[in-house]
Amino acid sequence: MTSAQMFITATIILYLCFVICTGVMIGRQSKKSAEGFYLGGRGIGPLVTAMSAEASDMSSWLLMGLPGVAYLSGVADASWTAIGLALGTYLNFLLVAKRIRRYSVQLDAITIPAFISKRYQEKRPIIMCIASLIILIFFVPYVASGLAAIGKLFNSLFGWNYMLAVVIGALVIISYTSVGGFSAVATMDLIQSIIMTVALVVITVFSINQAGGVDAVVENAKSMDGYLSFFQTYDPASGSAKPYPIINIFSMLAWGLGYFGMPHILVRFMAIRDEKELTLSRRIASVWVVISMTVAVCIGMIGNSVSKAGHIPTLEGSASETIIVQIANLLSTYGWLAAIVAGLILAGILAATMSTADSQLLAASSAFSENMLQDVFGMKLTPKQTMLVARGTVICIAIIAVFLAADPNSSVFAIVSFAWAGFGATFGPAILCALFWKRSNRQGILAGLVVGGVMVFVWKFLIAPMGGALAIYELLPAFLSALIAIVVVSLLTPKPDASVLALFDQSKQSAE
Repeated sequence: MTSAQMFITATIILYLCFVICTGVMIGRQSKKSAEGFYLGGRGIGPLVTAMSAEASDMSSWLLMGLPGVAYLSGVADASWTAIGLALGTYLNFLLVAKRIRRYSVQLDAITIPAFISKRYQEKRPIIMCIASLIILIFFVPYVASGLAAIGKLFNSLFGWNYMLAVVIGALVIISYTSVGGFSAVATMDLIQSIIMTVALVVITVFSINQAGGVDAVVENAKSMDGYLSFFQTYDPASGSAKPYPIINIFSMLAWGLGYFGMPHILVRFMAIRDEKELTLSRRIASVWVVISMTVAVCIGMIGNSVSKAGHIPTLEGSASETIIVQIANLLSTYGWLAAIVAGLILAGILAATMSTADSQLLAASSAFSENMLQDVFGMKLTPKQTMLVARGTVICIAIIAVFLAADPNSSVFAIVSFAWAGFGATFGPAILCALFWKRSNRQGILAGLVVGGVMVFVWKFLIAPMGGALAIYELLPAFLSALIAIVVVSLLTPKPDASVLALFDQSKQSAE
């Protein structure tokens, strides 16, 4: 191990120790109840709400996936995806946040399955059961993908055993998630979002200098046909521009629809201490997401120029996702202080991964321990038993995720995009209809959850492989199918009971 690698390793180890100690300390001060464990006692401030929502959303995709796409093919693919995500972030805060915070308090719901079930006052917890299963189906492999990303990061950097790195990552996340619950997770997400931001800024400044300045970056981008176009992409194989069809634009923008159905983001809205503070949270989150994704796209473009200048290897295919890692390694060669900064940058990638995995782990835990065991199977637990089961569930799900992450050749991005589509197409239409359509009923919501979930699999594995216009992101057709199913089935079945309608009116009136 070189001296630079030693400094990088020491920096990352210190960061992990800081995460564990801070998370455990916060957890010891948090409210010891189910609401405290899963929602932080509904006492989270606006800054933590905003940055926790974004950090738990972005994952390592912000620091690896987005720059990698821009590095290879230019601005079109990366930018349309970023635009869709930015719009989804803003609209989710604007349309959903206050309503679900208020409605969930009225219903005394602390999880998304509980909110939907209580919204329609179902007597048999069928929706509760299906919603909980959806969370477990998509979140457990989602957590595994985060652990796999940690394993790949340490394996590629230091040659560490892949599974050892996966286990270490899982232990760190378990340590503060099982002790502190939502309060620890949300606060650590805020800290990790700051580290992610610092990493983006440092990488941008350093890589521009290595590329020879802004003018050199622009000239390099202009030299590649279609690289700077929103309606063309650069094809590295042929060295020429390829058209970017309008259907691809809609497919990338559809990523924004996923926000309406992300349980780990929606619970941030439910957890804020005062719904009026969500306006500030929306502004903070929207500004941060636009700036961070813009910078991430620019890093991909700048990194391409750094490669052309000969300072780092030319990256092909999925290797382009390591562009920030390559630049950090280059930075580490400029002395011990630079190596420490490089370690902080790599800790930023680690932070991005952990800030998503911990939130997903907590959401999956709540679906099993709170909804399945107590609501569906009717187990009666004391407050102390509830906390023990909650923490035990976090540990068990993490262990399962470790086993699922055992294959180092699994595609992290493929798992993430599929799970994002799964949540967006099932919970997205259900949440929107539950909040905004009075006539929607439990039969319609049940149909939407089933149709959305099934269509994600059908489109991904049966229809999209046909190619052409059908090869679009499965979230868009599955979301629309679920929405249609809710509307059609709701209109064909009896309207909700008077008590359900009255509660909807009460929630609507308090919003006005």
